[in-house]
Amino acid sequence: MSLVNVSGKLARSIPRFLFSANQTRQVHRWVGPTLRELKHRREKMGPEAELPRSSHSDWNYKAEIFAFGKRLSEQFETGVLQQAFTHRSFIAQEERKQLDVGIEKPEVGLKDNRELMQLGERLIGEYVEAFLLTALPKLPTEGIRSIAAALTSQEKLANVSKHLGTKDIILSAEFPITEQLLAETLSAVVGALHKSSGDERAFLFVRDFICTQLNQQDVNDYWQIENPLELLQVYCKEKKLGEPEPRSIGLVGKNTLLAAHRVGIYCNKQFVGSGYGEDIDTAIDEAARDCLRQLFGTELNMKPIDFGLQLADVAKNLKRQASNQNN
Repeated sequence: MSLVNVSGKLARSIPRFLFSANQTRQVHRWVGPTLRELKHRREKMGPEAELPRSSHSDWNYKAEIFAFGKRLSEQFETGVLQQAFTHRSFIAQEERKQLDVGIEKPEVGLKDNRELMQLGERLIGEYVEAFLLTALPKLPTEGIRSIAAALTSQEKLANVSKHLGTKDIILSAEFPITEQLLAETLSAVVGALHKSSGDERAFLFVRDFICTQLNQQDVNDYWQIENPLELLQVYCKEKKLGEPEPRSIGLVGKNTLLAAHRVGIYCNKQFVGSGYGEDIDTAIDEAARDCLRQLFGTELNMKPIDFGLQLADVAKNLKRQASNQNN
């Protein structure tokens, strides 16, 4: 048998799909220009307008409400949680729609979240301040309030609310959702959790999602002290530690651009802290700040904040806050 006959038989025995796999895929000439034209038109029209999640065909509000509580592993009363996401503007919008179609006494069947929002704002403020008083017992009240104000600011609360997934569930006439709406909704959710599960779960929620923003942060950055030496003098006088006395204990690079002064502060002949600066006044300020950190327990190498505190651990400070408000 000749070599040609053998090769022909072998070729006929190979499956046809192996030949087709090696062939170049044919693309019609009109495909490329059409795709480029569509891209050009899309760029000319600009980005698409942002639409609410509820505008999608697969939207199921009851399922979203149910899933929200399950994601957080919290037990919410369905009606109370739905109320937490319903803002007054949405109810007013629905009432106007009913009036436009001739309904004289519109009934939406929903309650807005103003009551829950007020409750949540109060609880967040109390829980955060009580947590800080317990975690940072040496820090003065002014410092505690400065940190609490930063943690409960609209920007911080809105960031937490956004990452918890409240943006798509909020019922409001305003869209896109603003930071104010996100922050108010988070407060309402805390109020709803308090009504549904009690103080313990509400405190743990605030601790886990709001107080933990201090993790790996320098708490001294939240309290801006304008005159540290004056504050140190007042604090030492109240605690009867003696008059703080700054002393120059080091100087390098004198009369150069890289001069560095080191100042130490002593109270009753005891060294408290030190600081560096390009001039003597700056060094005194830095030394005073170092002394305050040492006295307040917020030194740079401080022990990490305990984020495992329970409601029973901060109950004493909560009672003290309640008594101060009553007085």
